[in-house]
Amino acid sequence: MFPGHIAQSTPDKLAVVMAQSGFTYSYKQLDDAANRFSQALAQHGLKRGDHVALCLENHDRYFEVVWGCHYAGLIYTACSSRLTSDELVYILNDCGAKAFITSKYKADQALEISNQIPQVDLRLMLDGVVDGFDSFEELVSQQPNEPLLDRTEGADMLYSSGTTGRPKGVKLHLPDNPLGTAPPLVGLGQFLLGMTSEMVYLSPAPLYHAAPLRWNLVVQRLGGTSVIMEHFDAEEFLQCVQKFAVTHSQTVPTMFVRLLKLDPSVRLNYDVSSLSYVFHAAAPCPIETKRQMINWFGPVIHEYYAGSEGNGFVYCDTPQWLAHPGTVGVALSGILHILDEEGNELPANETGTVYFESPARFEYHNDPEKTKASQDPLGRGWTTLGDIGYLDDDKFLYLTDRKAFMIISGGVNIYPQEAENVLIHHPEVVDVAVFGVPNADFGEEVKAVVQPKTMPLTDKDRSALAQELINYCRQSLADFKCPRTVDFREELPRHPTGKLYKRLLKDEYWAQSGRKI
Repeated sequence: MFPGHIAQSTPDKLAVVMAQSGFTYSYKQLDDAANRFSQALAQHGLKRGDHVALCLENHDRYFEVVWGCHYAGLIYTACSSRLTSDELVYILNDCGAKAFITSKYKADQALEISNQIPQVDLRLMLDGVVDGFDSFEELVSQQPNEPLLDRTEGADMLYSSGTTGRPKGVKLHLPDNPLGTAPPLVGLGQFLLGMTSEMVYLSPAPLYHAAPLRWNLVVQRLGGTSVIMEHFDAEEFLQCVQKFAVTHSQTVPTMFVRLLKLDPSVRLNYDVSSLSYVFHAAAPCPIETKRQMINWFGPVIHEYYAGSEGNGFVYCDTPQWLAHPGTVGVALSGILHILDEEGNELPANETGTVYFESPARFEYHNDPEKTKASQDPLGRGWTTLGDIGYLDDDKFLYLTDRKAFMIISGGVNIYPQEAENVLIHHPEVVDVAVFGVPNADFGEEVKAVVQPKTMPLTDKDRSALAQELINYCRQSLADFKCPRTVDFREELPRHPTGKLYKRLLKDEYWAQSGRKI
């Protein structure tokens, strides 16, 4: 199953619709375009298992690029279009990308990094060119739309930040399967979420994230239609549901919050009765928010807990959630184990680290220590995403904390070590802790607590230094990774060995929220 199969039976069916621009791909057009790009990649010497990176906004031709890489049997890394140049350079060099595709929207950054990615031989730009980059459109227009011979499945390698503060690629096994071999996610979509060739799937999130990218590929393997929002807007989401008779969508809880904050006269003005499955993940959803969404959309809300690592899949539908409020579901792939720090299994309702017993294997690219840390202490082959939780008597999983103080803001993973590593180099900073604090819209926001060289005496001085530190951080990191607010302390709580008791700080800010996650 892949777009070429669908094109044989229903060539004119819409595969992709861009909600704002109106750009469309039929399955025949998408398959032809992907074939041409795969031919271009092969012509430039890229072979099965080589790496390609792309850094694009939600572009009209995003899936032409992705399927072209996939058809060529390559490993492709979708990079956030919000990364700083230093972050992007690191990923391109770390993954060993031999080709890089970007757009005129990112032209300034492309010029800035051009001399820092020496191993990237093929550099392509959509919508125009700058020095050092060739025209994507011109190159692919010169290629035949014939498929390559003996095609095998490609795969993604997506990056998440590591404990060292640098992003780490989640490297999965590249199977030697013929192109069209369905990955496990296709089966999950079919049997859990009613995905068929008749579906209309609304995708409101950035395509460089794992879930939006992978679910859209599932839709296009099955012959459904992907409606892509270039940017999320609550009312436009409802407009799309009504206009395109959307049947499926994947969201994050922040989107639920935005939808519920619309004036009732606005949100109740749209027909959402076509929705059959709205599934969410990536961040905890407040219980009351989810109740309100179920009351509005009906019993079509589904939730899952999983990671890019592919070591397990936890799921619940609306009736299951209503019977177990706050759960993220039961394990459908992998067997759940809750372990203490020594690796001993804990009984029901006791909190520990969540592990999956699963045949799936993964590693963190160029980071054997992080790979080892994901494995259970007693060597049974079980692996963890680092989350903390417990199982109830019915084997439903509840998450109570997250991996190593990772912040999830609006469904985006933020690792505070990155900001700490930047801020500690500011001349006025003696010590720093960065962590997530409650935010009504995004779930969490980034907070920094700083021990300054000289404690500011007035509110004006504190405000000025806080803004200076925020601006300093933004010079090195994408703005969403940087603190929105900064507080100051005479001293941070550290053990004599140097270990920072960040939990003590974080608990102070979360105490009034009534929750720990």
